Amino acid sequence: MITVNENFLKLQAGYLFPEIGRRLRQFKVENPTADVISMGIGDVTQPLAPAVVSAMKKAVEQMGKIETFRGYDDGGIGYEFLREAINTNDYKARGVNIDNDEIFVSDGSKCDTGNMQEIFGLDNVVAVTDPVYPVYVDTNVMAGRGGVPADKGRYEKIVYLPCTAENNFVPALPDKPVDMIYLCYPNNPTGTVATKEELKKWVDYARENKAVIFFDAAYEAFITDDSIPHSIYEIEGAKEVAIEFRSFSKTAGFTGVRCAFAIVPKELKAYTKEGKAIDVRPLWNRRHCTKFNGVSYITQAGAAAVYSDEGKEQIKKVIDYYLKNAAVIRQCLADLGYHVYGGKNAPYIWLKTPEGVGSWEFFDMLLNKANVVGTPGAGFGAAGEGYFRLTAFATAENVEKAMKRLATLK
Repeated sequence: MITVNENFLKLQAGYLFPEIGRRLRQFKVENPTADVISMGIGDVTQPLAPAVVSAMKKAVEQMGKIETFRGYDDGGIGYEFLREAINTNDYKARGVNIDNDEIFVSDGSKCDTGNMQEIFGLDNVVAVTDPVYPVYVDTNVMAGRGGVPADKGRYEKIVYLPCTAENNFVPALPDKPVDMIYLCYPNNPTGTVATKEELKKWVDYARENKAVIFFDAAYEAFITDDSIPHSIYEIEGAKEVAIEFRSFSKTAGFTGVRCAFAIVPKELKAYTKEGKAIDVRPLWNRRHCTKFNGVSYITQAGAAAVYSDEGKEQIKKVIDYYLKNAAVIRQCLADLGYHVYGGKNAPYIWLKTPEGVGSWEFFDMLLNKANVVGTPGAGFGAAGEGYFRLTAFATAENVEKAMKRLATLK
């Protein structure tokens, strides 16, 4: 008799964004002429940079000629030309020393943050911020680290670290031992950032407790404050305890192209049950190359063009475009009397819903009365209830229209 992985049955609700899509489809069926503005799912609206398009066109032509055709990349971890460009521009330029073979190119940070847990033992205690990007929790529940469902969408074995306005959405260290720590800064969903001093506390904790930090830096390109670190490896000792994830999706508009990378330092160790230290990088290399054949040459050629002088200039304009949207949203909401967070070093704006109004209730109100789609905070965890996320990835025209509609509601 074939059986199922019963951990999947412990998942308490449908994944957040499909549920938003379901409600939106139902609304459109009932209101076919409604002009709906989407500011919920973090999908970009601006096209690929011309330098990227040009590089990908050239790569297609190369793939059509026998003398320049390419098959699998360098062992599935990414072509050397892309890993060298990543290293030179994202790390060496910031004084961070890593090796090219510590860079693993993939098709998305969502995949990487979800898959990385596979190389660690099932008896590890997982800690997540609350609110949290749902993938971190759900993939660990699927693996068997969640335990039985608890109240408010939580799981008994996962340690939740509340992120609130009172602690500036940077959690306190756990009051019990944990082994796998998920941090995301600039943060999704709150749009807030962590200082070097705040990240150092986590690096020190991980070093003292032989824990590992899963550091999601997918939105680092939106940081405008020079005092905020772009990489956790800017913190001394972080290469001993941290894995970093980055993506071209929001940085360079690759949501429909798919390209990202993870950094697994050679200094990083995990341990057997007997306490023997094991290098983590070879484990991830084996897992990555066993289950993944690499990102296409065409896509990697486009990603490398992100780091050309032309590409950098073009992509900065797009990032500035989204940050201007964020500033408009933030200011309009503040003028309307909302308590607003984020939106300065990140493309997400986190607002407190009106007193007594739940986050899904606020979602339905915005959709039905203003034809605007956002993301209810409760979908990111118990501490997200009473909050709501808007993204800056809409067009500038739609941002202006959406804010006028919210003003009418207020």
